[in-house]
Amino acid sequence: MQPPTALLTPAAADRLIGSHMRPLPVESLPLQQCAGAILREDVHAERDQPPFDRVAMDGVALDSRAVREGLRRFRVQGIQAAGDAPSTLANRAHCIEIMTGAVLARGCDAVVPVERITRHGDEVELEAALTVEAWQNVHRRGSDAREGARLLASGTRLRAPEIAVAASAGKARLHVAAQPSIVVMSTGNELIEPGEAILPHQVRRSNAHGLAAQLRLHAFARVADDHVADDAAAMRHTLRLQIDTHDVIILSGGVSAGRFDLVPQVLAELGVQPHFHKVAQRPGKPLWFGTAPSGAAVFGLPGNPVSSLVCLARYVVPALRAAAGGLADPVATVALAAPVRVTPPLTCFLPVRLVPDGAGGLAAEPRPTNGSGDFTSLTGTDGFVELPPGPREYAQGFVTPCYRW
Repeated sequence: MQPPTALLTPAAADRLIGSHMRPLPVESLPLQQCAGAILREDVHAERDQPPFDRVAMDGVALDSRAVREGLRRFRVQGIQAAGDAPSTLANRAHCIEIMTGAVLARGCDAVVPVERITRHGDEVELEAALTVEAWQNVHRRGSDAREGARLLASGTRLRAPEIAVAASAGKARLHVAAQPSIVVMSTGNELIEPGEAILPHQVRRSNAHGLAAQLRLHAFARVADDHVADDAAAMRHTLRLQIDTHDVIILSGGVSAGRFDLVPQVLAELGVQPHFHKVAQRPGKPLWFGTAPSGAAVFGLPGNPVSSLVCLARYVVPALRAAAGGLADPVATVALAAPVRVTPPLTCFLPVRLVPDGAGGLAAEPRPTNGSGDFTSLTGTDGFVELPPGPREYAQGFVTPCYRW
């Protein structure tokens, strides 16, 4: 635990979180259930890819040598569709009508597109001056990958292309990182659930819903939520239950320095080992992280909505991906679309909207909030940039890390 006066940098907080996160177990799932999961095995090519010389467009297959020798008109010997066993060309004066995806007929080495021929009964004539080279419009066997080649590495996040590749390798099931069981807990007497009657001095319970949605958008599906009042006994009872039944506990609120910020005290009473409290950043300075005797990771996020969402995107989501064995994604960088002044000597997380930069890329348009409680200003933003501590003016074009929601 850092001394109270020694605030961690965001990078140091990253390292501490990474060194204490427990790796997630591995499970075998049907391919249809693997979207968004982190792969925990290498996937190798079942066969050459493509597994045969594959026709790349509709047309006629022929022997290109006949064209080079002056033949321009060919008798159509037959037709071959995708999925048919390959035909055999009778002689060079013949051709075979053939479809995209079909095996190239034996004796043929090129395909002439249907748009470049004219049909005359059972014969076709090539377009005038058309040249035909060997292997044109043919996707050669093994040109993408050879049998046994590694197609997907362990740690890869399984999106649509990766799922398709795994299917092409004949994988009906995959070993993936198990989904962590996560609970998002909000604290506070003032919080009222949407849809319930509310008094003038109360506020809606919104943080937990936003945090849970953000986690689900990052493919973490096992997300529960809970709420506990600012009462030490009630908090102790609820937290003990959640720590015993979940891999990750994410609290929103109760980690600052007020009389009713009871979370650090209650966690200590439950044997949760604190690894840090407070990071040199704005918003989100009171961020708390520790681990329970069970190995569960406990994140105490500040209760202000902007702080909670920023800390989840900056620390919690990357930590969960690392615990799943995911390959480290490089942090994207982007140039500021307008100058920004950072006053406090703290790392600044500034919400931004990504806009075209006029050169084919994106720039970060600053969208500052009216304080860390102003979550309505986050609508329409794409994420936030991380600016070094001030006081300093950062000019338009300054390149800095960017984290998307």
